[in-house]
Amino acid sequence: MSWVRALKETARSGLKVERRRLEPLVALRGAAGLAIVVGISLTLFGPSVAASSAFGAFQGAIATYQRSWRPRPVLALASGLSLAISTFLGYLVGTHSPFFLLLLALWTFMAGLAWAVGPTVGVIASSNVAIMLVTVTLPSTVAEAAGHAGMIAVGGIVQAALIVLFPIRRWGAQRDALADALAAVGDYARRLRHDPVAPFDAEPLMTARLAAAVTPREARRRPAELHGARGVAERIRPVLASLADPALGVPEEGEERHRVRELLAAAGTVLDAAARAVRHGEAPVIPPAAQAALATPDTGAILTGPARRAAGRLTTLLADVVETAQGSGTGQGAEPLLRPTLPRLIPGALRTMRAELGRRRSPVFRHAVRVCVVATVGYLLGYVLPFGHGYWAPMAAVMVMRPDFTLTYARAVARFGGTLVGVALATGIVQLTHPDTSLSAAIAVTCAFLAYLLMRTGYAVLSGCVSAYVVFLLGMGGLQWTQTVPDRVFLTLIGGALAMVSYAVYPAWETPRLRTRLADWLAANGRYASAVVLHYADPDRGTGELRQALLDTREARIAWQEALDKATHEPVRHRGLSHLAAEESAHALSQLGRTAMLMEAHLPDRDAVPVPAAAKLAEALRAATEQGAKAVRERRVPRWDEVEQALDAWDGEGVPDRVVRRGAGLVLHCLDDLTEALTAPNSPKP
Repeated sequence: MSWVRALKETARSGLKVERRRLEPLVALRGAAGLAIVVGISLTLFGPSVAASSAFGAFQGAIATYQRSWRPRPVLALASGLSLAISTFLGYLVGTHSPFFLLLLALWTFMAGLAWAVGPTVGVIASSNVAIMLVTVTLPSTVAEAAGHAGMIAVGGIVQAALIVLFPIRRWGAQRDALADALAAVGDYARRLRHDPVAPFDAEPLMTARLAAAVTPREARRRPAELHGARGVAERIRPVLASLADPALGVPEEGEERHRVRELLAAAGTVLDAAARAVRHGEAPVIPPAAQAALATPDTGAILTGPARRAAGRLTTLLADVVETAQGSGTGQGAEPLLRPTLPRLIPGALRTMRAELGRRRSPVFRHAVRVCVVATVGYLLGYVLPFGHGYWAPMAAVMVMRPDFTLTYARAVARFGGTLVGVALATGIVQLTHPDTSLSAAIAVTCAFLAYLLMRTGYAVLSGCVSAYVVFLLGMGGLQWTQTVPDRVFLTLIGGALAMVSYAVYPAWETPRLRTRLADWLAANGRYASAVVLHYADPDRGTGELRQALLDTREARIAWQEALDKATHEPVRHRGLSHLAAEESAHALSQLGRTAMLMEAHLPDRDAVPVPAAAKLAEALRAATEQGAKAVRERRVPRWDEVEQALDAWDGEGVPDRVVRRGAGLVLHCLDDLTEALTAPNSPKP
């Protein structure tokens, strides 16, 4: 993609406004916390302290909107306290001394590395650095700086207290994640009626798994209907696929296919009802027609072999889903997924950030270097240019910069566009109302409410609301709009331009990494298929290795898809992997993972007859896919001679279940498809 087209696409993405479900009560709670803090600060300490405390309360509420499964009060407290510490240290070194530049460089570099821990930590760290640039200019003495820092922390505490005192839809994010997973599996069941090999996006299941991780204290307080339903949904998905697939299930037409379609439709209805029940915290209502379709006694007479076994498992699993959604049944006994508490998370986060220091070519390390340099240069430019409030240039840059090209450029355009609209509206309101301190504070709180309410509709909208908020907040301290608006617009443009130039000069493109991502996905799929086949050789082995292999496969697939999406909008030419080769290779690996999942749906019981040849095939699969992944990374074409030899040896041995032998043949077919995709005319030859 050319630079012109890339800039056009990112600009369109940044200025896009989406229709999202609004949460007015949550926005009102955040604005109420801000109003409480500003009102108390104005009454007791004056406008300057009120501005500092307002930034703390504002950022504390903003942090609670981040995509995190941790309790919202914890996020508000962490954000407020970290901002207070940053502000106090920034003032101590002096805002116009070389030591402040060193602190700014260190703080921004650490904020850049924080993205290695996760996007939530990265956003909070970046926002704290940006707001610190404003708040360090408000106090004039060390005592005042300590007071300002204390009030910033109070702002975060007030927001956390309001969340505890006025909870809105407790466990709502976890309910939505689990309901989305159940609904995704239900939609998959309906699509299988018309397309027996329909693809399935496992991201809702992965999101539900992340949402299900709790601390021991949370596990004791979690609603019963959130226990175990995700695990049942995980087991339903391969059963649905095996029931519908003509290669391992029933013929494409006939009485058996008609019965399978009825079962799939009933499964979709039951899963939708369970999803609604979990989302709203109520008992599931199953339509009688779906109950009758699942309970009809003629299923055993119509279906035979693997299809009959899959139908029986499906009925049992759907009953488990309904019981779990009611807050009873198998879900209560499910072992919770435990995650570390926040204090225990800190050492691991520091180790992750330190590990990034040794990966000089990683996107996170390069982002940390870029944001460090840009913030320092932006601060120096703002200082030497004949404008006031020079901190707006580095603040804008820090807020828009992200570890990937698309988000950075899209947010830079959205930031400038939103700033123009926001300051224009703020200027018009000032000209009409000529607000005093109290009215400026009231309008600032209103702007904050709109920012909270419309945050998820687009970054341009958020930037407009925040720009107006800052204008009125600083106007509360006596600054006229003519002292802030022109400077802010021009310096925001400089900050955005610096952010965009930095990525062009020191990029971290995903396009050259596509082969590595593809190789990682191939290796993960190979381990998963190998673990499945190995169970037929040793039916009594545990499922821990198999479960971990499945999770690794999903993570590798998501990593590939994210890299491919980023590469699509990057202004670089492909390097050894064309769009066609990427598409066909991804299809081959998707089918490989799907075939392994079909075999997993029919894993033998512990007392089943072992298949010794399966052990040789499992080892051949693991070794061949590891070597194939290495070949993909080295721009060579993989070969599968070991797998072919293992299958040839298997043909002479009786197999008690046709699923595993037929599935093994499909696995080899998928691997051959991958080889063909990588030997396309525009791909490197072996």
